[in-house]
Amino acid sequence: MTTPTTTFTFRPLDPLRDGALLHSWVTHPKAAYWMMRDARREEVERAYMEIAADEHHHALLGLGEDGGPAFLMEYYDPAHRELVGLYEPEPGDVGMHFLTPATDTPVHGFTRAVITAVVARLFEDPATRRIVVEPDVQNTAVHALNEAVGFVPVGEIQKPEKTALLSFCTRERFERAVAA
Repeated sequence: MTTPTTTFTFRPLDPLRDGALLHSWVTHPKAAYWMMRDARREEVERAYMEIAADEHHHALLGLGEDGGPAFLMEYYDPAHRELVGLYEPEPGDVGMHFLTPATDTPVHGFTRAVITAVVARLFEDPATRRIVVEPDVQNTAVHALNEAVGFVPVGEIQKPEKTALLSFCTRERFERAVAA
């Protein structure tokens, strides 16, 4: 298993090549907030083929030291996907999701290392001014992780599939959080 000190790399998700792996991740009970628990492999592949064809939504696999898939990362333009009409996007806003797969041998700090790597990857783009997340209000574990890397909740929003906690993270807040 990858350790929290790992420097992750990223590659675009290939919906067909990665379909079986992705299906095992998103249908696991641990991934309940991903809302694909009952999806068939073909449905997962189709959903990620739609993302691959979408200029405003992207999916990447985070790779560990061994080059093997370690987590899933998605990012999107909230002016065009996910949050349209639910908040007023600003130039440089980027929406983000991440998923760490279930494991029988959890490594303390792994998920925090993943979210740190995901946020750092998004801020590598100088056009990214603020990262936006909208996890389920009941997902307290991810709220704590978000806060640990600099996200500030601004309020609840109602999405069609959930009540979400809208939160933002600026580059400056991220840099302060990871330096602490």
